[in-house]
Amino acid sequence: MATPKNPRFQYLILVEPLGLLYGSAGRFLSPDNLVGRSGTNFPPSAATVSGIFAAACGKIDDLYLAGPFWGKTEEVKSNQNFYVPTPLIYLVKNGSIRHKLSWNSVKKGWFDENNQAPSDKFEAGTWLALADWEKPTKVEKSPWKPSLHLHPRLEEDERRVVRKKETDNGEDNQGSLFLENAMQMPTDTCLVYLSTHELEPGWYRFGGEGHLVDISAIELNEERQKLFSRNIENKFALITPGVWGSNRLSYREPIRLHKKDKEKYKQEDPDSNNIFLWKLDSLYTGRPIPFRYRLGDRKNAALNEPKLLSRGRYAVPAGTVYELKTPLNQAWQDWDESWFPKEGPSLKRWGCGLALPL
Repeated sequence: MATPKNPRFQYLILVEPLGLLYGSAGRFLSPDNLVGRSGTNFPPSAATVSGIFAAACGKIDDLYLAGPFWGKTEEVKSNQNFYVPTPLIYLVKNGSIRHKLSWNSVKKGWFDENNQAPSDKFEAGTWLALADWEKPTKVEKSPWKPSLHLHPRLEEDERRVVRKKETDNGEDNQGSLFLENAMQMPTDTCLVYLSTHELEPGWYRFGGEGHLVDISAIELNEERQKLFSRNIENKFALITPGVWGSNRLSYREPIRLHKKDKEKYKQEDPDSNNIFLWKLDSLYTGRPIPFRYRLGDRKNAALNEPKLLSRGRYAVPAGTVYELKTPLNQAWQDWDESWFPKEGPSLKRWGCGLALPL
C-alpha cells in the first residue's frame, strides 16, 4: 500500500487501563543493594500503539500516529476534548497561567505582557485542554501516580528468590529483583492518541509487563480535523517531542542532507540555506529528552543473536515554541517527510514534532 503524501488524522484512539500500566524501563538490582529506581517513561509513546496495530492488523504502510495525550473519558467521548502539553511560553503557578511570554526581536529576548522577564518559580509538566488552545487560562497536572513494585526472579526449580551466583571473576552474574515503576490512572481518565486508521475495540496488552487495557476508537469530528489541518505560520508550539537532523546527530530544527556530503554532520551557520530548512528567529524550549526507537546490528550475526539498541537520540521536548522569520504556510501533515530522520520508517509516522499554531 502506497504511503499517502499528506496523511490526515481520522481517529482518536482511547486507551483505558484495566489496572496498572507499565511506566518504566526497569533494571535488575543486586540482592545486596536495593537502592535505586528504574527510569520512568510515561505515558507510552505512539510507537507503542504502533506495535498494537502491527500485532492486530499486520503491516500498515500508510499508518500515522501521534501522542501521547490524555483526557477525561466521558469528556473525550462527548466533545473530543483532551489534554496536550502546555506551550512553554505559558508560565503556570497554582494551576493558572500567570504570564504569556512573547519574543522581542529588538531586545532579543522573551518577555511577558509588561515587557519584563519573570524571575519567579513556575510549574512544569502541565497539560492544556485542546478546547482552550485559543484562549488558555488554566491547566491541569498529570492525573497518574507512580506505584513501585519489586518483582523477584525465582529459581528455575524452586519457589525461592535466585541466590547469588559467582562467576569466574568473582562477580554476581545475575540480579534477583526487578523494580517495576507501575503507573495508576484514575478510573475516569484515559490515554489518547491520534491515528489515521481505526483499531478494532477490545482488550490489548499495552507496554511492558503485559498490563491489559481497553482500547476504543472514535472518528475525529470536523472541528478537531480543522484544528490539526490549520496552516503553521510564524509561531507554533510542539505538542509531541520533535527529532530533527540525521541518523547520527539531533538538531533543534529540520536540516537538509545531501548524499555523499562529507560535511553534512558539521554544525553550520543557522542562517545558511545549505543546511537548515527553517529561517529560525528564536525558540523557547527546555532540556532535550532521550528518544530512541532504533535497533542496531547483532554482536554475532552468524549466531542470529538478538539485535542491540543502537545510538540514542535526543528530542526537542513537547511544549517547545518556535518563532520563524518566514512563515511555513503548511499544516504539520503537509510537512515534507525529508524533514524527519528515517530510522526504518520516517519518524513522522509516530507524530514526531506535531505542531499547532499559536
